[in-house]
Amino acid sequence: MTEYSPVKEGKVREIYDVGDNLVIVATDRISCFDVILKNEITGKGKVLTQMSKFWFDYTKDIVPNHMISTDTGDMPEYFRNDDFKDRSMLVKKLTMLPIECIVRGYITGTAWAEYQKSGTVCKTKVAEGLVESQKFPEAIFTPSTKAEIGEHDENVSFEECIAYLEKRFPGKGEEYAAKIRDYSLAIYNKCADYAKNCGIIIADTKFEFGLDEEGNVVLGDEVLTPDSSRFWDKEKYEPGRSQLSFDKQFARDWLKANPDHSWCLPADITKITIDKYLQGYKMLTGKEI
Repeated sequence: MTEYSPVKEGKVREIYDVGDNLVIVATDRISCFDVILKNEITGKGKVLTQMSKFWFDYTKDIVPNHMISTDTGDMPEYFRNDDFKDRSMLVKKLTMLPIECIVRGYITGTAWAEYQKSGTVCKTKVAEGLVESQKFPEAIFTPSTKAEIGEHDENVSFEECIAYLEKRFPGKGEEYAAKIRDYSLAIYNKCADYAKNCGIIIADTKFEFGLDEEGNVVLGDEVLTPDSSRFWDKEKYEPGRSQLSFDKQFARDWLKANPDHSWCLPADITKITIDKYLQGYKMLTGKEI
């Protein structure tokens, strides 16, 4: 049996090269504020992979994606064991575009903090008089650069996004920027409508895209998971304050409230965090992991 080692390790995922394709494994690591915490959230990786599978299937009519299979039986023998079951995805190789495609439907988090200071969101002027957690008239696309581990993403304007892509892909910057903006907004709007019917508000999220061998823009990485999105409880939503959520915001809030945390969560906080992930997954998919 061939043994494999990760060719790349991200904050949460490990990527294995298996020849023509890749296997992406979602670990139970959790990162907050671009820092990998010292402890894991048991079962989290399975939620991320199965949630992404659900959304990849749901959005494939909008844009092609990199998913081939989440069945380890379709992967090399090395991955056919409990360590990889339910948390692994066989995917096509892509040349990733170096942009985080963030879509915001509601004003919260760093966007709310910036708005209070300057009336802008990620360098973009938005309506006056908004309150925390208020819905934007229309979802907005606020791209950022993709930071290395330990560094912070940098918000960029759409024009800066074009220039950033143009440096990497001469003659294609404007085309790729327009495509990832339009795809991101279309995916968000379709999925936000679906989620609302399930009792969840998708406040914001991020997507990543790459190019296949033919140069087509393809959706990759993860899609609308509790790691990459803010999921709010629709029934308890109330503008003007922070919201109850089904994502890692709970862990972020605990860290902010406990500055001596040393980047480690206590056991009760990790338990509540995974329970929130599992509850959100069940509400959106109707299934349990």
